[in-house]
Amino acid sequence: MKITVNDCLKLDAFGGCMVLAGHAGLDRRVRSVSVLDETDLLMGVERNGIKEQMVITHFWSSSDDTDAQVKAVMGLGGKDISALVIYLNERGMTSVNQRVIEAADRQDLPLITIRDEGTVTYSMLIEQVMDKILYGDNYSDNILNNTIYHLLNFERHSSFPFALREAAVNNNYQVVLMTEEFNPILTVETRHIVSIEQAVQSARKQDVFSQSNFTRVEIEGVVSYWGTINIDNIKYILMIVDNEDNYSATEMTKLAETIQLAIGMWKYTPERDSRSEFIKSAVRGDLSFCHTLLDEAGLRNMQFISAFLVKDIPSDELFDMLGEYRSRYGFSTLTVTEDNETYGMIYADEGQERGITVKNACLRMYDNFKSGRKDSRIFHITGIESLEAIVEGFKLINRTDKMIEKVFPYKRVFSKYEIAMVCECIYVQTGSPSIRKMYVDLLEPFEREVSVNKGKMLLETLSTFVLDAGMNSNKTAEFMNIHNNTVQYRLKKANDILGAEMTANRIIPGLTMALAIKRLEEI
Repeated sequence: MKITVNDCLKLDAFGGCMVLAGHAGLDRRVRSVSVLDETDLLMGVERNGIKEQMVITHFWSSSDDTDAQVKAVMGLGGKDISALVIYLNERGMTSVNQRVIEAADRQDLPLITIRDEGTVTYSMLIEQVMDKILYGDNYSDNILNNTIYHLLNFERHSSFPFALREAAVNNNYQVVLMTEEFNPILTVETRHIVSIEQAVQSARKQDVFSQSNFTRVEIEGVVSYWGTINIDNIKYILMIVDNEDNYSATEMTKLAETIQLAIGMWKYTPERDSRSEFIKSAVRGDLSFCHTLLDEAGLRNMQFISAFLVKDIPSDELFDMLGEYRSRYGFSTLTVTEDNETYGMIYADEGQERGITVKNACLRMYDNFKSGRKDSRIFHITGIESLEAIVEGFKLINRTDKMIEKVFPYKRVFSKYEIAMVCECIYVQTGSPSIRKMYVDLLEPFEREVSVNKGKMLLETLSTFVLDAGMNSNKTAEFMNIHNNTVQYRLKKANDILGAEMTANRIIPGLTMALAIKRLEEI
């Protein structure tokens, strides 16, 4: 129930009180009550300065310090508390200084005094205010009673979703039931202000799912409550939207419990999470099952642009960045997370120009993923159009993700070009022995024409130059922590041993493959 300061003034605990300031703020909402009795007033303001909270105090520690009282009033007013209630007592404050009253008036902060004669204690005031917040004047109008009336009307409603919709419409709230992958499977919307994707992004930022109770999340003025419930021993995410911000967090928690009980009584089984099944099928390479789920998952006629695997990036950071790029460029995502690995696909409405825009956005996004994260790894196949290409992309990623870091130990983002090359190396390794020998023999002179140690040193320099440094000698020197002149000398010796110009267009493809295969075989 929405309770204001004016509503609280009608309670018995406020009998004989005086409103000294802030009359313009008497319509402020009261959500909770706290007591400010800290000896350090600045700490008291910090701890009790919560928006829409009524604060009560004796100002024991500053009863003779008007300056401190003014600072406290200004601090609390700046934090948009509901009202400040001061108890007046012969052993403490007997009256409120005019400067304190003026400070409260400047911020429209209701300043209320109560004579402390032992008849109205803190606990009595808190109890009456909280009862008012939770139950209002008429308990029969309580959201829980109204919801129960509709949810248990088995004669009128044919199913649980119909009963829930009726309860939500009549009590002005919305409900979304989602899987752990945040895919909606039951939606009761009565108003359209923010999208479910926006809501999910905000909830993830605030890490609401690590908390035991339903947590309040405000998204562009829309008040929502998030938590988890169990249905048939499976965890689901439940979001309830309070359209007019009418209810307390306690009421929303009780409402969620009521909805969960009704689910059991209706024997309601949530629909299959077709979107989650879709991406899981794509990741395991089951193209035919993906095709059967296209319509059910709402993905028919979509342009599939990128498949990716992200390792060792905290999920909140990952989904924050996905959400940022998704809202900026208008694409959509499907993800599935297990342990520290997140598989995902990016898709958008069809259109060649649109596909190019999203592709370039994806490339920038993947490059940003690695910023400041030395242990993170990103594998992606980007710049494709069809579902078949997405499934093949996941096959390539799954085949190479354990090996590719051995070939490119300094890289953190692996595109389709590195993935394709490593996949070819694996094919050569496991295929025809004669083809494998052909590549291995390209590097054989380093073992035959120079000593073992010198050959190993030259090969290491050559591998770093070709595979890691993009054939840049300065970067090679940096990677190996040696002088550039040393790199130049070693590369010249390697060139002589190869008997060919290593950077020539006709030489570099075979040399690159040979060096990559050698690194794989050293695992």
